[in-house]
Order: sequence, then C-alpha cells, then structure tokens
Amino acid sequence: MRCSLVIQRFCGGDEKRVDSRTIYVGHRPCPDTEAFIPSKFCDNRIVSSKYTVWNFLPKNLFEQFRRIANFYFLIIFLVQVSELSSFIICNTEKDLQALPATIECEQPQPDLYKFVGRMHIYKPEQEPAVRSLGPENLLLKGATLKNTKKIYGVAVYTGMETKMALNYQGKSQKRSAVEKSINAFLLVYLCILISKAVVCTTLKYVWQSKEGQDEPWYNQKTQKEKDTNMYLKMFTDFLSFMVLFNFIIPVSMYVTVEMQKFLGSFFITWDKDFFDPEIQEGALVNTSDLNEELGQVEYVFTDKTGTLTQNNMEFIECCIDGFQYKHRDTRCELDGFTVTDEPVNKLQQKEKEELFLRALCLCHTVQVKEAGSEEVLTDQVDGIDGMQPQPEEERGFIASSPDEIALVRGAMEYGFTFLGLESKSMKIKNRENNIEEYKLLHVLNFDPVRRRMSVIVQTKSGETLLFCKGADSSIFPRVKPEEVDRIRMHVERNATEGYRTLCVAYKQLSAEEYAVADTGLREARLTLQDREQKLMAMYNQVETGMSLIGATAVEDRLQEEAAETMEALQGAGMKVWVLTGDKMETAKSTCYACRLFQRGTELLELTVRTLEDGRLKLVTNLFSWSTANQDYGFIIDGATLSLMMNPPREADASQYRSLFLQICQNCTAVLCCRMAPLQKAQIVKMVKNSKGSPITLSIGDGANDVSMILEAHVGIGIKGKEGRQAVRNSDYAIPKLKHLKKLLLAHGHLYYVRIAHLVQYFFYKNLCFILPQFLYQFFCGYSQQPLYDAAYLTMYNICFTSMPILAYSLLEQHISMEILLDNAALYREIANNAMLRWRPFLYWTVLGIFQGLLFFFGVRFLFSNPALQDNGQVFGNWSYGTIVFTVLVFTVTLKLALDTRHWTWINHFVIWGSLAFYVFFSFFWGGIIWPFLKQQRLYFVFANMLSSVSAWLVIIILILLSLLPEILLVVLRKPRGPHSRQVYLFLPFPF
Repeated sequence: MRCSLVIQRFCGGDEKRVDSRTIYVGHRPCPDTEAFIPSKFCDNRIVSSKYTVWNFLPKNLFEQFRRIANFYFLIIFLVQVSELSSFIICNTEKDLQALPATIECEQPQPDLYKFVGRMHIYKPEQEPAVRSLGPENLLLKGATLKNTKKIYGVAVYTGMETKMALNYQGKSQKRSAVEKSINAFLLVYLCILISKAVVCTTLKYVWQSKEGQDEPWYNQKTQKEKDTNMYLKMFTDFLSFMVLFNFIIPVSMYVTVEMQKFLGSFFITWDKDFFDPEIQEGALVNTSDLNEELGQVEYVFTDKTGTLTQNNMEFIECCIDGFQYKHRDTRCELDGFTVTDEPVNKLQQKEKEELFLRALCLCHTVQVKEAGSEEVLTDQVDGIDGMQPQPEEERGFIASSPDEIALVRGAMEYGFTFLGLESKSMKIKNRENNIEEYKLLHVLNFDPVRRRMSVIVQTKSGETLLFCKGADSSIFPRVKPEEVDRIRMHVERNATEGYRTLCVAYKQLSAEEYAVADTGLREARLTLQDREQKLMAMYNQVETGMSLIGATAVEDRLQEEAAETMEALQGAGMKVWVLTGDKMETAKSTCYACRLFQRGTELLELTVRTLEDGRLKLVTNLFSWSTANQDYGFIIDGATLSLMMNPPREADASQYRSLFLQICQNCTAVLCCRMAPLQKAQIVKMVKNSKGSPITLSIGDGANDVSMILEAHVGIGIKGKEGRQAVRNSDYAIPKLKHLKKLLLAHGHLYYVRIAHLVQYFFYKNLCFILPQFLYQFFCGYSQQPLYDAAYLTMYNICFTSMPILAYSLLEQHISMEILLDNAALYREIANNAMLRWRPFLYWTVLGIFQGLLFFFGVRFLFSNPALQDNGQVFGNWSYGTIVFTVLVFTVTLKLALDTRHWTWINHFVIWGSLAFYVFFSFFWGGIIWPFLKQQRLYFVFANMLSSVSAWLVIIILILLSLLPEILLVVLRKPRGPHSRQVYLFLPFPF
C-alpha cells in the first residue's frame, strides 16, 4: 500500500493548505494532471510526556524555583558556604491489495463526531465507483474489535494528527492555593528579614560613628580591618545579619508540609468507606500535593456516562395508540402485555402492537454479539461491557447508545426479537417464531438538531417503510394532530417520573417518493462541502407526513447515591457542570434524575437548534436574574461552543466568553452536551482562568475525560468499566461517584484546615523565635552576637517544635467526619482559602510579635535584679538566652495544645514528649564537657538557671501571660449556628 498527499495549487499558483487530503490506495500512479509532491504526513509517533532529554533540566528548574523559598534557600546556602493511527475499514486483505482507489477526506481536526470523506474505486474501462465515508467508517485510538477476528484499513491520520492526539491536553504542573499563599507569606517575611538586616546594619554604623565606639581600647582593629573598603564591610555586615536572622524563614516548614501531604494521603487509601467489594479495590492517590485542594473546590465538572449513571438502561413501559402497556414477569398474560389504562380488545390492538414492536426492532443501529464457546454474553455500549450477563439462549447486543439496547430488549420481552444485520438484511423473529426479513435501504442518523433518527426498509412484498423515533418535540410536529393528543399525556407523565421518553412514528413510501429520497440522500452523502446541511435538508424532506404509533419510557439507572452526592455538593456551595458527549435529551434526563435540574428549574438552551429557531435573544437578556426567585439551568452543545470559542470575528471572542460565564454563574447547574474531549478541557480552562481563579475539579471514568482531568486543579478518575486511562491520569481515583462526597466534605475539609494551621503556625513560631534575637542586637552593639546557643538554633525547628505540629496536621479533627458529612454547609466555612487570607495571617503575625516582645522584655525585667542566685552570682548572656528560649518552646507548644480538639495518644506523646525532650537535652548538653567542642557556652547554664526561684517564677508567668489572649479569645468568642462552636473554637480569628 502506498499513501501520498496531493497538494493542489490554486489562487495564482500559491500553495496553500487545502480543506481536504487525497490518499492513494493500492498501486495506482498519480495522475499526470495533478502535481505530485512526496507525502509530508507526520510520522506515527505521539509525544505525551512532560519532559524530554533536552528540556528536563530547564523545565524542572523552572518548576522548582516557582517556589520562592527554594531560590531563597539557594542564596542563603551560597552565602553561608560562600504509535497510533486512525483507520478506514476495509474487508479482506486480497481485496485491499488489488484495490486501486483514492480516498478524499477532510484535514485533521479534533471533533470526534465528525468525519467527511469519499472513496473512488477505479475499475478497468468503467466509471469510478464512489462510496461515501462518514464517522461510522473511522476507527479511533482505543477502538476494540467485536464480532470479527481481524480487519484491514487505510491510515488517513497518523501520529499527532490523529483525533485523540489533537484532543490530548498536555499535563501541566498543578499548584495548590496553599502553596501560592505560602509564597505570598514568604515574600512578606523576606521583606521583614531584609528590613531587620538593613536596620541593624544602619544602626551599627550610626552607633560606631560616635567617638570611641568604633574602636574601643579592648577591641582594637587589625591592619587588615582598617584597610577594608567601607562599602564592602557594610555589605558583609548586611549578609551577616541576614544569616543571623534567616531562621525567620521556616526552612523546615517545607519538609514538614511534604511529610504531611505524603503521610496524610494514606488516610484516603486506608479509608474503608472507599472500598468497593465489586471490584475489590479502594481509593488511590496518585499525587499528594493537592490534598488541601479537596477542601477548596468551587466548581465540579463531571462526565455523565459511567460517572453519574451506570450506563445501564431498562425498558419500563410503552404507550401504543393512547393505551399504556407494562410488562409483567409472569408469562401467563397474553403476548406478555398488560394494559393498564382501560380494557381494550386485544384483537383490534394486535396490528398496531406488532407495528410498534417492529419499529423498535428495526429503527436502531444495534449489532448482535454472537457468543463464542467460552464467552459470557453481555450487552455493550460503545464497546464497553456495561450490562448484565444474558442467558445462553439470548444474544448480547452492541450499540453506541444504551437506550437503543433497552428498546431492543423491551421488544424482546413482548415477543419480537432482533436477530441481526447481514449484508443490508435485517432479520427479526415475531411472536409466532416466524423469521421476518427486511432490506435496509437507508439510515437517517441521529443528530442533536433533528433529535430523531430513522431507517428506510423494504419488506419481502416490496413495500417501502420509514420508521422514525425521537424526542416528542421533534416527532409531534411531523404527525397528525389528532394522533398527538392520545400520546402526549403519557409522554408528559413519564417525563415527570424521570423516565427518558421517545416517540415512534412510521410512514409508507410510494415508489416515486422513495426514488426521490434515494437520489437525494446518495448525492448529499457524496459531497465534501456542506454535507451535513444537504443531508439535513433531505432528512427533513423525507420525515414528514408520518403516523404516530406510540411512545416508550426508559429508565437510565444512576450510580448508587448519585442524586444524594450531587445535592451534598451543591449544599456545600459548589457549582456542578455536566460535560458529556451524549445527546442533549439523554443528558438532560440524567440531570433531572440527579436533582441538578429540578421540576421548577427554567432551562435555557444555547444549541444549534435554538440558534436556528432565533431564540438566542432569550439567553442574552438574562441580567435581571439576581432579582428573580427563579432557578435557572443552562444547556449548551459542542457545536455552539465552537462558534462561541472561535467566532467569525476574533474581537468578539472575549465578549462571548464573558457573556457565557456570566450566564453560567447565575445558573444552579450547567449541562454541556455533545462535547469533544478538547472542548471539555476548554470549558474547564475558561472557568479556571475566570475572575477570582476558582478551584476546579473534574471527574470522569473514560479516556475522553483525560483532557479535562488534566486541566482542572484537581482531577479524579473513577475506576469504572471504560478502562483505566482516567485513573492513570488523575490525581485521585475512587471506585464510585458516591465516594466523592466524603472525599471532599470530610477528607478535603480536614486536610485544608490541618495544613492551613500548619503553615500559619510555622510562620508564627519562627517569628516568636527570631524577634528576641533581633531585639538583642540593640543591647549588644549590633555585633551579630547570637542570643541562643548554636544547638538551640539547630534543634528548635528540627526536634523541639516539629513533631507536635506534624502529628496535629495528620490527626486533627476539629469537627468529626460524621458531622461534616451530615452538614454540607460546613464546607463553606473554609471556602475561598479562608484560613490563609491576609486577615488571619495578620492575626498570627501580631500574636507572634506580641509574644516575642513579651519573651524578651519579660526576661529583661527579671535581669534588672542582678542577684538571681542564692550565692550572689549573676546570670550571664547565655542564661538570658536560655530563659527566653525555654519560655519560647513551652509557649508555642502549649499554644498548639490549646488548638488541638481531637486528642489521641500520639498527640499526648509528641506534645509532652517534646517538652520533656527539651528539658532532658538541655541538662544533657550542658552537663557534660564535650571534647569535640572548642568552646562550650551552655556548660551547667540550664541547671543553674533552674536553681533560681526567680527564674522559675518568670518562666511560668511569661508562659501564662503569652497564652492569656488566646484563652480569652476562646472563652469570649460567641459561636453562631448549630455547629459553629466547633468551627469558631478552632479558627484563629473570627472571620
């Protein structure tokens, strides 16, 4: 086989990218009349990796230094150390090798539901035969062969030009809102650090400018110091102060945060409520960097099929000629029917019943799945095993839509069985077990504008029949009005009960009518330009003057607790958008069943059909919603979204998107149907980048959901029946949709509260730690003399104060999970990054400054009395620093104990154990002469300090005074709401 691209020249000889490509099949040479250029198809590789050999180092460094702290730590360190394709199907290898043909098709584009092409088959001394090619002839990546051992195909798109590759959304580095807050807070503390260093450097030279201060008699300068450049010395002193005060930047916080995220993710994996006995699996955490984002979600984007629903539909009832029929399990009823409306003569109804059931058996695109010797029969939708195993005497079915299988199975229950399609011949078995054969002439495919599909068949006797099924609004205008009145009541009642309804009609075509329809349909299918519009015109021409037979009611089974989950998410303040590739009617019915749309919700449609009907004005005049007490739901389809994203004038794009977002934000729920995977990602990206940068979450179960899962802040995959691509590309994976409720409302809430408190606490305790060091410089001649011993400087963040906050950030439950699940509104208490805003940050900073000042000047007040020991000896500067450090360690640890609401033995162990370890270490470190130390500053300092009653008294009083504001705030704060006490007792500031 040889493929080449013929680039046609036009517009004065200029080469331009044409709207179609020509592919040669077999060994037919290129015509002399066409310019042949060697094919420039892309190769058959798809690159989906984030890094390559060439860009790993720069991209990885860029990702790392997006954290300001990493760049800061680097500076301080330097200072201190000075193959895939799309195929068109062919039948046999022999035919393919001897097939001289060309394929004309459109250029690569990402729409999965659109493909326009035609094949010219050349035969010697004959006119070329032309065959139409559409989406049904195109195999996409991931397609699975059914009912055949092998196929042969022609590659029309390869590598990065395949539809799945064009829909691939590159994986970007996801950063949580907490990490962005940390960067902002770090900038503030970096400014504080630089300010301290500048102030101390300036005051040092101001102080040394006084006579006798620069070179006192006891500290004469060396000649080298005298020859040093003044500005170089000032810069050196500035760097020295930076190193002295750099502990205000919590280096260990990043280590603790990473540990908290990694260890905390195991609680999701270990949660027994997430275990699904059906698949024998629980939840999966693919990334632990986004745990806290689970508590900040504002928008939820969900797939429909396999996510909201089980993709398993059941035939409930039907209405024939105005009478309602339900099937009973008992086989004693005549023909399996039960008439529920009123008694009716079954002999009179039999003809209409059989016509209705024949319509259900013929008007579809279902294929029969024959079982092998060891194969279990199951119904499949789009090649996915989604239905219950069938008895051996029955056949399984394959269909692109689950409702088609439900209708065919419904007809089986009433005695009419679809046996399959062979060489354009459809066979059915009637109630008398006789085989009826119909020749399939044309299939008028479903589309979202017509909202119906039809087939034209020919009986053995030569009659030509058209069977049509579709939405009531699409069928009723095309049938007799008196027939509509008998059916409408049943359709409206079934819709109210949440069932999906379809109306069925038929029409007998005369020979002349069929000849006109056949010619028009064939001509329209062979065109490359405006094929859809021409087919639409022919469909509308044929589907007129029909007779209404009846209607069906099908139940689409939802996922377990799907409606309750959606209600809980909306109660938590999240906006739920359904992004699906399904038909609008199917998706709308699911939204009603999930309670995203209520019966009182006014639905606003922005689809191709509404644009043609001129109803766009209704959608654009919706800015007075805020004053109305009406709930609105918004529906848009993929074709309209493409028009909005890519308008004829690029200048209108931002205006359209802004209007679209304004409309959607005023709706209780949004449904986007007939979406391609890339369009799903575009919707998520548009909302994610809108004003306020809301946190988004995408959830799906199939490969077509991967793009939106990667685009959202948090991507969740469901371990469903559509493979594991969504799971592999997600941040978190859960077995069922119902588990999303606990993942967000309980785990997400607690994760955010824990890590937010961890971040604020680290900045607070480091400010308490370094502020006395800064104040000490005013009393030591700005000589860079440390207040604390080097061991204390090292051990403070590593040992003395790290374990309590780590245990807190893993185990704290300020509100029990049961209460969080029962009261979804509690999720709103922490929305919009409530605990990491500037107001609580200011509160923690003021608290740290207050306590730091109290530590330093409280101990200085103690030292105003020089005789603190019984023997008359006075304390030195290391005793001063040790007392300050002791008060500091006890205060910040007890502050965390006051904040703890959920006590476990681990909390008790690390809190009281850390304090005990500090006391033990101080005795041990100062009680032994260490031979490897050149100087031992704390030798017996701690023991001597505790021998003073005054030191004991000051330590206890300062600890109590430091914690007094916190205790008063807890006691005097007035909670609001039934569960606000638990929330407000915890939060560090009354928001």
